[in-house]
Amino acid sequence: MAELTTLESLLEMGFGRNREKAVANTGNQGIEQAMDRLMEHENDPDIDEPYVPPAENVLGGEADETTAGDSGEIAEEDELYSDNPEALKRPMTEEEKREQVKLEELMRVKQAERRERERAEEVEREKQRRRQGQELQQIRQKIQDDEMKKLADQRRREKMEDKLAQRVKDKIARDREERAQKFGGGAPPSTVTSTQPTPPSPSSPTGQGPPPTKKEYDESRIQVRLLDGSTINTVFKAQEPLAAVRVYVQMNGNTPEGQDFTLLSPYPRHVYTELDMEKPLKELLVPSAVLVVTKK
Repeated sequence: MAELTTLESLLEMGFGRNREKAVANTGNQGIEQAMDRLMEHENDPDIDEPYVPPAENVLGGEADETTAGDSGEIAEEDELYSDNPEALKRPMTEEEKREQVKLEELMRVKQAERRERERAEEVEREKQRRRQGQELQQIRQKIQDDEMKKLADQRRREKMEDKLAQRVKDKIARDREERAQKFGGGAPPSTVTSTQPTPPSPSSPTGQGPPPTKKEYDESRIQVRLLDGSTINTVFKAQEPLAAVRVYVQMNGNTPEGQDFTLLSPYPRHVYTELDMEKPLKELLVPSAVLVVTKK
C-alpha cells in the first residue's frame, strides 16, 4: 500500500516510528508531502509523541463499520510490524534506493533554501538597521553643521561691527590730533579768541549751541538716501554724534566695504565734514532731517 511505502521510506531514512503522524496528517499523499510536514513541524514539542488515530464515527452505520474495519487493518499492520521488526529491515530495491536518495537530496535542497532565505532576511535586516543609523547620523551632522554655520555668521558680523566701530574711533582720534596740532600752536589762546570771534557775533550763539528759548528735542528722525537711490529710516538720540549716523549707514546700507563716502543735506545744501562728525545731532539734525550719501 502507498501508506506502507511512505512509512517504510521514513523509517529507512532514520525517522522514528512516531513520525508516522506526518503520513496521516498529509492525507497519505506521498513521501514528499510527509517530508515537508516533518521539516515544518520539526520543532513542535509533541513531535515524538506516539500517533493516535482520531476516534470518529464510533456509533452504527456502514461508515462506522468501514472505519472500524480500516482501523482494525491498520492496527493489525502496526502490530505485525511492531512484532516483526525484521519486516521493516527488508532490503530495499534499486528503485526504492533511488527514491530515497532523491528524497534525501530534496530534503537537503529545501534545508539549504531555508537557510539561504533566513540568511538573506538577516542580511536585509542588518542593511536596514545600518541605513537607519546612517540617516540618523546625517540628520545629527546637518543639525550640528547648521549650528556651527549660525555661530560662524554671528561671529563674522560681530567682528565686522567691531572693525567698523574701531575704524570710526580711530578716524575721530586722528581728527582730534590733527585739530589739536592745527589750532593748538604757539599763539596765545587769549589773542585768538579776542580777535577772531568778534565779527560773527550774531551767529556765534548758533555755533555754540541752541539759544535758551529754542525747544529741546530728545530724538532725531533721520532718512538716508543711499547710493543706489534706496532709503533707510531710523531714530537716534539727540545727544548722539553725527558719527553714529555714519556708522549706521556703513552697517545697514549697501555701501561696499572700504568705500569712503560723505553725508550732505540737500535743502539747504550742506556737506558734513569730519569736524561735524563729533557734533551732537541736536545741534545739526533735529527734529528730523534727510541726508544723502555721496562718494568721496
